[in-house]
Amino acid sequence: MTKELAQAPAKRVRVQRTPVNGRNVLTVAGKDPDKVYRFVNDIGDRVESFRQAGYEPVPAADVRIGDKRVGAASSEGSIAQASVGGGTKAVLMAIPKEWYDEDQEAKQAHVNELEQSMKQQALAQNELRQGKLNLTRD
Repeated sequence: MTKELAQAPAKRVRVQRTPVNGRNVLTVAGKDPDKVYRFVNDIGDRVESFRQAGYEPVPAADVRIGDKRVGAASSEGSIAQASVGGGTKAVLMAIPKEWYDEDQEAKQAHVNELEQSMKQQALAQNELRQGKLNLTRD
């Protein structure tokens, strides 16, 4: 080996870092694209309410929550959860995307009904005043 090669410094590989203000303990890696995920605070019967609505707790082995941490304990054999402050844990739950979309359509149908009734009421009141009313949705 030549003297120059022996004295050449080893090339350092810089580890990908996350700035302190860029950390997010509620990010989830490894999500199934056919499901919709949400954190549910484990307070009272909220987790059970979401179970009854079709959500299921996500096994910790299926996903990685938050940014990478040195020395973070693994939650092998348990459900995925995160500390959200004040001693509260949030459970990661998921529902099939198809069911989620159905729920969102039902919510939007209800909003549409309310908007329609408000428009009808406004138009009826406006006719009595002989004015003009133009309602649009952005």
